Amino acid sequence: MSRQELKVLLRELKKWSAPATVLLSLYVPEGRPVADVVNLLREEASISQNIKLKRTRDAVESAITGAIDRLTQITKIPQNGLVMFCGENFDTNEYKCYMFSPPEKVLVFFYRTDKFFHTEFLEDMVEDSDAFGLIIVERDQATIGLLRGSRIEVLEEFEGYVPGKHMMGGQSQRRIDRLIEEAYDHFLKEVGEKVNAYFVPIIEDKKLRGILLGGPGYAKEDFYKGDYVDYRVKKLILQPLYDLADQGEVGLRDMVIKASDILKEQKYIKVNNLMDEIKYHLAKDDGMVIYGINEIKKAIEMGAVDSLIVYDDPNNQELQNLIQKAESFGTTVYIVGSELPDAEWVGKTFGGAVGKLRFKLN
Repeated sequence: MSRQELKVLLRELKKWSAPATVLLSLYVPEGRPVADVVNLLREEASISQNIKLKRTRDAVESAITGAIDRLTQITKIPQNGLVMFCGENFDTNEYKCYMFSPPEKVLVFFYRTDKFFHTEFLEDMVEDSDAFGLIIVERDQATIGLLRGSRIEVLEEFEGYVPGKHMMGGQSQRRIDRLIEEAYDHFLKEVGEKVNAYFVPIIEDKKLRGILLGGPGYAKEDFYKGDYVDYRVKKLILQPLYDLADQGEVGLRDMVIKASDILKEQKYIKVNNLMDEIKYHLAKDDGMVIYGINEIKKAIEMGAVDSLIVYDDPNNQELQNLIQKAESFGTTVYIVGSELPDAEWVGKTFGGAVGKLRFKLN
C-alpha cells in the first residue's frame, strides 16, 4: 500500500466508532507465523462467547471471524508486516475488514478490540519523517511549532507575566528592576521546559533536523545564549535568529519563509516556490501552466508536466486517479491540504489540480 492510499484509508478508519469494544485492530511484524496469529484469534473468539450483550457479542465474533478468514488466505507475513482492521459501524450497520502491508515495517505485535480503530502506529508513515522545530519568543509571549512536510503545526502558544519598567529611583527602582528580571528569567525557563517537552522525544526518534528560533526583540538572543533548553535542543538551533513581527501561526509561517534557503529541500518551501512560479506564469499568460483534469492527463501522457499541485480530497476519485497517473509518468506531485494558504485556491479555481509544464503545448 502506498503512503497516499494509506493516508486516504486512515481518514476513513478515523470516522468509525462503536458504543462497545467491537472494532478489531491487529498489527503483525514480519517473521511471526500466520498459524500463531490465527490460533490467538480463535482463542479470542472463544472468550468472546462470554459477552452478555448479544449485539456486542455478535459484532466481536464477526470481526474476529473476518480476520481469521483473511489470514488463512496467506502463507506468510509480508516483509513490512501486516495490518488488519475489521468491524461493524454501528451507525450505518456497515461491516468491513481491511488487510494490507503498510509502506514501512510494522515493529510491534498488537491486538485489541476497542470502540475505535488503533491507527496510531501508522500515523508517522503518511507524514514526512523529518521535521523542523519552530520557536518564537519575546519577553512575555511564545509560540512553539513544528514544520513537517507541507504542514506548519502550532504546538502551543502562551503568555507569561513580565511587568514593564517603572521609573521610581533609589532603592525601590533597583528592587523593581530585580523583580522584573526574575519574572523575565522565569518566563524564559518556562518556555525552555515546554520546548524540551515537545522536541526532545522527536530528537530521540532521530526525526528533528533542526530548530528555527525568532522573535521581535532581544528575547530570542537571551533565550539562545542562556541555559534554558536541553543541550540536544540547543545543538539543533540554526543560525541566524530571525526578526519577526508576529506570534502564532502567522509568525511561524513568516519565519519559515525567511529561512527558505536553509529549508529549500523541505516540502513546504518547494510547494510555495512552485506556487509562486505558477502565479508568475499565469500573470505572463505564457502557456506554461496547465489545469483541468482532462487537459492535465493529456499533458502527462505527452511527458509535458514537470510538477503538479493537487488539492487533498480523498473523496474525489478523479483526483486520486490523476495522482497515480502523474506519479507513474515521473511527474513530481505535491498533495496539499488546508495547511497551505493557497490550497483552497487550487481546489476552487482550478478544480483541484494545477501544474507547471516542461515545455509549451500547441
